[in-house]
Amino acid sequence: MIRIGVIGQSGVIPPEVQELSEEVGREIASIGALLLTGGTTGVMEAVSRGAKSSHGLVVGILPGDDRKIANTYIDIPITTGLSFDYRSLILVHSSDAIIMIGGGNGTLGELSAAYLNHKPVVIIEPSGGWAGRIKTAAYEGIYLDHRKNAVLDFAHSAKEALDIALTRIHEAENS
Repeated sequence: MIRIGVIGQSGVIPPEVQELSEEVGREIASIGALLLTGGTTGVMEAVSRGAKSSHGLVVGILPGDDRKIANTYIDIPITTGLSFDYRSLILVHSSDAIIMIGGGNGTLGELSAAYLNHKPVVIIEPSGGWAGRIKTAAYEGIYLDHRKNAVLDFAHSAKEALDIALTRIHEAENS
């Protein structure tokens, strides 16, 4: 089963980011892939809600030991006993590809971890936050630094993001 991780900010998100996140969840579920998120609020909750509305399977990689902090759309809450930072590493390492929606500082850290571990990353630019700004800060517009460890891909819709992620996963499997 393909495992797609979605990263993005927690807390209250704008309606258009909520709608986009739900659409990403529906797209992931529609291909029978497993959705992995940080399991709590904001983008994580919206993408989980979208996946569940299309009968998808959702895993939440949670900080700490309390599975009650998982949003109500999580099928399998994984408590890590770890802080938010370290929990994110488990999410990145457990995913075949990462889709980034919006994001603040924590999401930026997850992006960096994915990049360092050569995970395919698709950034949905119109979702705002770091997703909307990273291209202008990126080295040559597609790398996080001069070493060019991995290419950052950019999408403008949920479907395009998933299509790119699947292409990158298949390329990695065949290399």
